[in-house]
Amino acid sequence: MKIPLSWLNDYVEVQDVPVAELAERLTLAGMEVEAIETIGYPGAELPWDPQLITTAEVLAVRPHPDADRLVLVEVNYGGPEHEIAVTGAPSLYARQGESDLHLKVAFAWEGAMLYDGHAEGFVQRKLKATKVRGVLSRAMVCSQKELGLADVHGDIIYLPDDTPVGVPLTQVLGDYVLDFEIKGPFGHLQCVYGIAREVAALLGRPLKRTPLEAVARLGMRTVEQPDFVDLAIPDPDLCLRYTATLIRGVQIGPSPLWMQLRLQRAGMRPINVIVDITNYVMLELGQPLHAFDYAQIRPRSAGGKPAISVRRAAPGEQMRTLDGELRTFDGEMCLITDGGGPIGIGGVMGGLESEVQETTEDILLEAANFAFLNIRRTAQLLKLSSEAGSRFGKRVDPELALVAGARAAELMADLAGGTVVPVAGDLYPGKPAPVALTYVPALAERILGVTLPLEEQRRILTALEFQVTGAEEGPWEVSVPSYRLDVRRPVDLVEEVARIYGYDRFPPTLIEEALPPLRRNVSLEEEERVRDILVGLGLDEIISYSLIDPDDEGRLIPSGARFAFPGEAVRLHNPLAPERSQMRRTLLPGALRTARNNLRFVERIAIFEVGRVHYRRAVPNPAAGQTGIAEPRHLSLLLTGPRQGQWFEPTDRSPLDYFDLKGLVEVLLERLTLADKAQWERRAHPAFHPGRCARVVIAEREIGYLGELHPLVREAFDLPEQPVVLLEWDLEALLDVARDAEAGKHVGALSPYPPVHEDLALIVDEATPALEVQRTLIQAGNPLVTRALLFDIYRGPQIGAGKKSLAFALTYQSPGKALEEKDIEKLRGRLIKVVEKQLGAKVRSA
Repeated sequence: MKIPLSWLNDYVEVQDVPVAELAERLTLAGMEVEAIETIGYPGAELPWDPQLITTAEVLAVRPHPDADRLVLVEVNYGGPEHEIAVTGAPSLYARQGESDLHLKVAFAWEGAMLYDGHAEGFVQRKLKATKVRGVLSRAMVCSQKELGLADVHGDIIYLPDDTPVGVPLTQVLGDYVLDFEIKGPFGHLQCVYGIAREVAALLGRPLKRTPLEAVARLGMRTVEQPDFVDLAIPDPDLCLRYTATLIRGVQIGPSPLWMQLRLQRAGMRPINVIVDITNYVMLELGQPLHAFDYAQIRPRSAGGKPAISVRRAAPGEQMRTLDGELRTFDGEMCLITDGGGPIGIGGVMGGLESEVQETTEDILLEAANFAFLNIRRTAQLLKLSSEAGSRFGKRVDPELALVAGARAAELMADLAGGTVVPVAGDLYPGKPAPVALTYVPALAERILGVTLPLEEQRRILTALEFQVTGAEEGPWEVSVPSYRLDVRRPVDLVEEVARIYGYDRFPPTLIEEALPPLRRNVSLEEEERVRDILVGLGLDEIISYSLIDPDDEGRLIPSGARFAFPGEAVRLHNPLAPERSQMRRTLLPGALRTARNNLRFVERIAIFEVGRVHYRRAVPNPAAGQTGIAEPRHLSLLLTGPRQGQWFEPTDRSPLDYFDLKGLVEVLLERLTLADKAQWERRAHPAFHPGRCARVVIAEREIGYLGELHPLVREAFDLPEQPVVLLEWDLEALLDVARDAEAGKHVGALSPYPPVHEDLALIVDEATPALEVQRTLIQAGNPLVTRALLFDIYRGPQIGAGKKSLAFALTYQSPGKALEEKDIEKLRGRLIKVVEKQLGAKVRSA
């Protein structure tokens, strides 16, 4: 939300407060100012030189002596003589030959830095004196684009008639814009007046005016059924209040410059005076409004008066909205209808048929309060976002409806020449009961730990429009204003007092008592240990969304494959978006999407994630603390791309494969003292490439799968054509068996005798797992064979079809003596004899 400082100054005096200081005060009070945009002043992208860019007045327009589309303007800039400037501004061209005009404009002298009005985007250039078709021009009258106030080149700026001549333009159009990020459902802070009220409380200054004044000036009164419209709310749970005001005889045209600039600075595009007024009041007071062309509102029956009804949509009912899209509604959506059908979506967007046109003469102004949860749901399902829907979604005070309607009607009378009918229609079925709280000022000290003066507490609450009565020392009876829909307990009043007083003013206090003893969280420590190991192996940790697109699970299972997740999926009833509608049952979609997104910028990905998955248990066990939803921790890991980056010399550009992943896993298992306990089984999984997938089991518990991604799954996730290897493991199971292994671990004495290293290459059947050969070697040589590391696999014509050569680096070491050559030969012979007998292996000689 963007608020120009000049607009804020209409309600509370802030011109003497440095803008950075004001932003800091607001941020500390809970209204975070993300950025400050400077317009015209030093620090802006285009600062306006106060000597070269000023106000001026055009006195006369004369034809150019040698150009058909240009004119000469006589300008009074406040100097001793008038200046002649050449311009092609359409509005001035149309007035050539006129004099005694006194049109106030923005004026720039040679040397001024301006944006090029005819260039694409914002290109700065220095204004230079030049002859234009024989006439010297040293200055120019400026458009909004040339001053950086608009992104489209248009006509020149005309300033108000009372603008002084010859003053720096910053005094008239310069401004600062505060960009807020209001977190939470605080509708009362989504407007200029709401922020001004907070500023007044923070600075201890009075408000210059209040919105209620518009109702008094118009002499507005309300009835449920006015003469000009028949109002009905068949579904009052959808609409707490609906007001309708009639303004007759309006003239549709552009809004004045001051309103256009404020709308633009607040991030909205000016359209016409009527629509601009509704947007202006919404930004000013926080109440969304909608203007209907009164002539297009149909009666319920022939000869009747125009009718408005707020009701639920009939399933399948349709309407074309202001954006031109045909919308189809379900039976829970809130519609504004007339006698012929829908003319608007309550609190979201109006209908095209009743839109204000250039020929519109009478305006029916809607100011209503709709059920915010229904609006959120409707906007999400229709994928239709709007400023009105955003504000209703954060809750709006129902009492604002009449006030905002009167304010907008008054502006339509002033700016569009309309006449306001002083009787408004007002149906108010959802009027909330007033809230009163008993507040003991000493509660603030007990909660905050500091003593706040009683008079300061009362001042703060009163400045925020709480009505406070009672003795000075308390207790106080506090009436909560209708706009504070979030204040319902005395502790909420303490929060209001504290944030306006300023948390930064609280003195630092040391804790008097000793800190409580820390309790170990063994489960978290084990999880962090796994993270540390993987980071140390060069992997980057990711955190993906717990909410996923249900279609992503389908992408993991190629057509025709069968796979059962551990439980039924947990879905959201009202998701923010379809792609965030289900709790994940697997970490793989998050890893694959992260890889896809990052492969646009880098060529090598090595990532892991530790996170929870969610699914419904088939049979919960409350006695064991089980709920209906299981949330176990999982571990995912993904590798893809070349083994080495281009910066290595020599460079290994071969792709990462299953064995790279297996190597990382073996290190992880070794660090967790599980390397000798893991069983690697060749198993199929639909997400993995057939024949390139393994299941890991430890202590008869399935840990998970690892392997190369199935090509069809890779295509489904739009990944490039290169190997992608990954795993997903049950981290709970892994940590459980690691904990058991740690408890049973025995540390023996280190051998004082040197180890012996030698290589052994064995030819085995293609179907024989390397892990089985490794375990056989270690078991056959126990306790002398302390390590058998596979370092090469070879297939080729030298060893025959259906065979492979596995080369192991063996380590021999005796705990009792130094091994001699005869001991090594005897041990080698035993190893070869065992693998030949048990595995049918043969020693490869060359």
